[in-house]
Amino acid sequence: MRHWLLSLGALLTSGGSTTAAFCRCQPSQPCWPSEANWVSLNSSVEGNLIAVKPFGYPCHDPNFNDAECTIVKENTYSSSYRSSQPGALQWENWESWPEEEEQCYVETDQSTPCKQGRISLFSVIAQTAEHIQAAVKFAAHHNIKLVIKNTGHDFLGRSSAPHSLQILTHGFKNISVADEFVPRTPAGTATSEKIKAVTLGAGVQLREMYAYLGSKGVMVVGGASNTVGVAGGYVQGGGHSYLGWMHGMASDNVLEFQVVLADGSLVFANAYQNTDLFFALRGGGGGSFGVVVSVTVKAYPDYPVVYTMTNYSTTAAEPFWNGVDAFQKHIVRLNDNGGSGWYGIIPDSSSATPGVSTFLAVQVFVNQTNTKSIGELMSPVISDLKNATGIAPLHGIVAFPSMSSMYLALFSGNDTTGLQTRLASRLVSRSFFESGNSTQLTKGLKGLSFGPEEAVVGVVTGGQVSRNRDIKSGLNPAWRDTMVHVIIVRFMSADMTFEEQEAVASNITEHDVPMLRSLEPGKMGAYGNEADADEVNFQESFWGENYPRLRGIKKRRDPGDLFIVRKGVGSESWDDSGLCRVS
Repeated sequence: MRHWLLSLGALLTSGGSTTAAFCRCQPSQPCWPSEANWVSLNSSVEGNLIAVKPFGYPCHDPNFNDAECTIVKENTYSSSYRSSQPGALQWENWESWPEEEEQCYVETDQSTPCKQGRISLFSVIAQTAEHIQAAVKFAAHHNIKLVIKNTGHDFLGRSSAPHSLQILTHGFKNISVADEFVPRTPAGTATSEKIKAVTLGAGVQLREMYAYLGSKGVMVVGGASNTVGVAGGYVQGGGHSYLGWMHGMASDNVLEFQVVLADGSLVFANAYQNTDLFFALRGGGGGSFGVVVSVTVKAYPDYPVVYTMTNYSTTAAEPFWNGVDAFQKHIVRLNDNGGSGWYGIIPDSSSATPGVSTFLAVQVFVNQTNTKSIGELMSPVISDLKNATGIAPLHGIVAFPSMSSMYLALFSGNDTTGLQTRLASRLVSRSFFESGNSTQLTKGLKGLSFGPEEAVVGVVTGGQVSRNRDIKSGLNPAWRDTMVHVIIVRFMSADMTFEEQEAVASNITEHDVPMLRSLEPGKMGAYGNEADADEVNFQESFWGENYPRLRGIKKRRDPGDLFIVRKGVGSESWDDSGLCRVS
């Protein structure tokens, strides 16, 4: 692992221990920890404290380093490389600090000054729970902004903050399978609960997990990606999955968390102890209640699966959108027959050949092996697409012997990240589609403008996600009524000014999201892991009726608001960077 280091002393000023009551301590203030304080922290974490520089640092004067810059440029779009670097995030826009006009983009000219932006000043490369505890206590004692980074795969800027101390949990790679897992219980409390389960360290990423689980013949509810961290924001935010149709959201399947709290204590949260935390950590959002060290989830067989892909491309706008509408009319029927997955709408799918529009859909049928019966199920879809577009769509069906073999075939180990990306999203109900309103969604999307390769993604849920409505957790209750999670993907670029980037973000908040909200006024919500980073009234949108309870748990467990992330529980009391209280 490579890290961009500065000598510790270069960023330090010595001084006292007081600061303004309503702001985190800043490096320019006398309250900032002395060099001796940082040396002491480094000792307490066994030499795993480093000073951090942004990912693009070696590519800019006066510190340009040709060899190091070459490595950075070769890995600019590598999610696995970025996940291991304390100074890198998966989405480059969250490395910058627009309010202060600070950035250090790899793509900009060598002569452009590299500034720290939202990248943490220091990182504890945690190897043990004790390292996390030491970092938490240090940040609390010195009133320093604290950031948790697992992989940096976050669309809302929760893995970075200016002038902060980072806890990097990337190194927690332990995975174990227990045939008879028994949750930890308080002294004097007995339980006969024994269940097959998988325990995952905070740094385990999806492809690593699938490779391991495949060797053990088991599977868990997980995402469709390479480098998303399972125990981080994925499961803490809810976690949709191909396996959701059979077993619900990832958060529905959690048996236990091991977590470091704001007071530095290391506790277990499950159905028997710390039940308030158990509620909050299952869907209440990553980074708001503590630092998760590990999570234990229910294990299932490594089911066989039938995988289908359907796509078409055209330069004719009207037939293209007719095809989108035709597909969306089949979503409920396919879902009722076990189909989950996603579909993508790319109105301008090629920057090299403008005007080409592409639609593709992936349907996954878990615990099924009969490709003929799935072909018959998909046949009306293919026929309707051909009639709507005048094009015979490409269509393929593949049977995989196991989910792990499917995941490992689909994912090579890297996702393409390093881009500048913002999202808009909305959960759309089953009743909306059952009532024949899919054309309304098609018309709304058709009325938006899309740049090259910008897309709409529809994540199909339903099944057990809906049937699990009796599970009491922090998850947005709107998920129980959701048929499709609709995401609009927008791109920015390093050659844009901050004002131009803000215009893209404002368009999402002022046009994209209102269009999606208008589909079902006053109903549903958005998924906090994949939403507008400037979501209006995010408390209700992300958590609905659960927010007051989550806010109460936050106040009891973290009264000093040590764990504040953008658009997380309690963040409404802080500025956008989590540095100063606003209320």
